[in-house]
Amino acid sequence: MDSSVSNFDTLQDFLLDAQVLLTQSQECLQHLELISNDPDACQCLNSTLQTLARRASALGLLEVAHYASVLHRLLAPACKQRSLDQTALPALNACLTLLAWQLELLDVRTGRLALDSCEQVTLLSELAVALNQPLPQTCASCNENASNCLHPSATVQGRSSANGPVQRH
Repeated sequence: MDSSVSNFDTLQDFLLDAQVLLTQSQECLQHLELISNDPDACQCLNSTLQTLARRASALGLLEVAHYASVLHRLLAPACKQRSLDQTALPALNACLTLLAWQLELLDVRTGRLALDSCEQVTLLSELAVALNQPLPQTCASCNENASNCLHPSATVQGRSSANGPVQRH
């Protein structure tokens, strides 16, 4: 679950900005449906997801931040290698649709998202398969709690991320 957000106005500003970023992401997806592997559309998509993840994280909206971050980290190599083909786009669309629902369902008073991460993990797994990429491994803390980890600093493919393999919660 996401942490409480102390400032109602800050959360409202985030939600407005997040809707703009989500709309940009969806427009990039539509562009990729018309022109496969377009580098500008991929860059725009990655940039908007990264910005959304960073802004959500700064507000303590952890579930949204982690989901957007994992989406970004799954898409970045495919865009860089120009391997984001038409078979992955329906899975990406489903992921963006869930992100839209998450933003819609955030409690505007507390910033909490009363959803479990099962659907996130399912959709991200489908996208990872479509992109022929592994999902990030579960961090040690989530392993101990037997929960599905979507933390941005978990180890990926045996390599540590910039934050290292030990997850800071």
